[in-house]
Amino acid sequence: MMNSFRASFIALIFLLAAGFSAQSQTPAEKPSGPLKAVAVLHPTAGSKLSGTVTFTEEADGVKVRAEITGLTPGNHGFHVHEFGDCSAADASSAGAHFNPTPNDERSVIGRSVVVHAKADDLKSQPAGDSGARVACGVIGRAKSQ
Repeated sequence: MMNSFRASFIALIFLLAAGFSAQSQTPAEKPSGPLKAVAVLHPTAGSKLSGTVTFTEEADGVKVRAEITGLTPGNHGFHVHEFGDCSAADASSAGAHFNPTPNDERSVIGRSVVVHAKADDLKSQPAGDSGARVACGVIGRAKSQ
């Protein structure tokens, strides 16, 4: 039976907030509301996972909302990865976890979100012992509403 996983939480992580603010825009491109980005998740080989991860700029950070179906029961890690490339069957083409640098290399736009088979233990490096990559999606600017 396919379980449905819905997560909504506020991520007050500097890299995400900085990722949106690092986007340059001309006055003609200025959106009427907050900046928004989305990644459509596609399963890796052997997975049946699908869904979306939405990033919305807020005054005190970035709200991250994931709507995912096909996950096994339990917690699962998901991370922003360095490349916007989900072409490999195992999502290895997304590279390692994205680690922002002090210069303008902080934007999450054009990178990827990877969902892992297990929960991130929040201590093991580099992947938090979160297991195989079960889905991947490239992060792009969402259409202004």
